[in-house]
Amino acid sequence: MKQTKSLRIALAGNPNSGKTTLFNAITGARHHVGNWPGVTVEKKEGYTSFDGFEITVIDLPGTYSLTAYSIEEIVARRFIVHEKPDVVVHVIDSGNLERNLFLTTQLLQLGSKVVLALNMSDSLDHSGARVDTEKLGSLLGAPAVLTVGHKGSGIRELMDTVVRVAEDRHPKVRKVRIPYGHEIESHLRPLTEKAEALDLFKIPHPPRWVVIKALENDKELRQEVR
Repeated sequence: MKQTKSLRIALAGNPNSGKTTLFNAITGARHHVGNWPGVTVEKKEGYTSFDGFEITVIDLPGTYSLTAYSIEEIVARRFIVHEKPDVVVHVIDSGNLERNLFLTTQLLQLGSKVVLALNMSDSLDHSGARVDTEKLGSLLGAPAVLTVGHKGSGIRELMDTVVRVAEDRHPKVRKVRIPYGHEIESHLRPLTEKAEALDLFKIPHPPRWVVIKALENDKELRQEVR
């Protein structure tokens, strides 16, 4: 008898990316709504079964970045960093790639296993545009899948991709370092080397990401480092 395995995935994305619609398409009626501990931000947690896996799906608050400005950004970031879901599905509005991919770069910097759900892809088709998902996945080191949440389109391919990424079986997945140009990199390199050599940061973040946030004067990170 094949043993059932478990996975926990988080759905992250900008507001109005269709994230909650996709969450409903994945989980159906198998979900409940509460609040995140200590705050009044709504928490949705759902469940689904796929390919021998029992999968818990967390719908994170809509956020444009993982910089600690709003309570939604703080909740999303803390969950990804400290709870470490097996896979983060970044739900992207296919028609607004430039704005949405900023969050993608932040997720990749954290070292998360990321799958891109290019949602509302039917609107993209109607405009006559298209996204080369193979090229996008190769550039970012994270596979991309076209979905239409309100139609349930692409859900099976998305979940298959999630399982393969979780089990380290997807050829597109690789570590990608986001470059910041010579001027910023000239500061990042020596600071990152010092952080690694001195082991200053007893927190669960990649040293390069810690240094980036330190240069941004990120309040949440400063408290953790202190």
